[in-house]
Amino acid sequence: MKRILLYTLCLSIFITACNKDDDFKPDEPKVTTEAQTLKDVAYGGDNLQRMDIYLPANRSTATTKVFIFIHGGAWAEGDKADEAHAPLIDSLRRRLPDWAIFNLNYRLASLNGISVKNKFPAQEEDIKTAIQYIYDRRQTFTISDKWVFAGASAGAQLALLQGYKNNGTIKPKAVIDLFGPNDMAALYNSYTSSDPGEAFLINLLLSGTPTSNATMYHDSSPINYVTAQSPPTIIFHGGLDDVVPKEQSYTLEARLNSVGAKNQFVYYANQTHGWSDPAIWYDCLNKAQSFLTANVQ
Repeated sequence: MKRILLYTLCLSIFITACNKDDDFKPDEPKVTTEAQTLKDVAYGGDNLQRMDIYLPANRSTATTKVFIFIHGGAWAEGDKADEAHAPLIDSLRRRLPDWAIFNLNYRLASLNGISVKNKFPAQEEDIKTAIQYIYDRRQTFTISDKWVFAGASAGAQLALLQGYKNNGTIKPKAVIDLFGPNDMAALYNSYTSSDPGEAFLINLLLSGTPTSNATMYHDSSPINYVTAQSPPTIIFHGGLDDVVPKEQSYTLEARLNSVGAKNQFVYYANQTHGWSDPAIWYDCLNKAQSFLTANVQ
């Protein structure tokens, strides 16, 4: 009997040790003081919990600013390496040569049989984890506490949530919102008549409707976390956007103004979601860069 108990105890210890060895350990990239590009750095155990990192030369923890970019894709598509994003990242690197740039991926929602894998807030939690990963290694990366969060479409919603709601780790100096949704209940309601298929997908993503799961809709809506202390925010939207209604950005601007939070709203009357005219990106980035110059010191 004693032998059986001893064997069981030893087996339990062995299994526990093995489980500890199998636990995911985030990447610890080898960082030098020279300019570096680090691709697919893992901050989590899922294959999509990865980031690309661009570090400039001559970095300093006092002066090297940080730009976080989050891609869009309706929380279910997109990738940091998409061809559509490559010119944007390249442009950011040219415009902000002394900044450290982090381009984030996150788990995507997907149908798994009759259920949905990676429902919200998996995406929000991933961005929180990625930000914490970077923050914990800020001495290794040699970066300052002057951070900016930016995102496009669904990525803008995630950037706004991080900037307004989940800013306990670090409060950004500014947020860049590129045609993103910020009121999920209003987004769902706008789809019920114009695009019932999209409303159904939001229902799946958020595990219900604004009526059946009001807490989820509230918690996933950045507009509900706007305060007088919210970081300066620049908002971009197109008047012909049929993916995210322009009213989403109007209401965010109004909420920011109502509490006295600094913001700028750039409206392109003839542009669709993501800009139908490539030349608009030039003007968009010029305005974003000017906003950062004024607000990130």
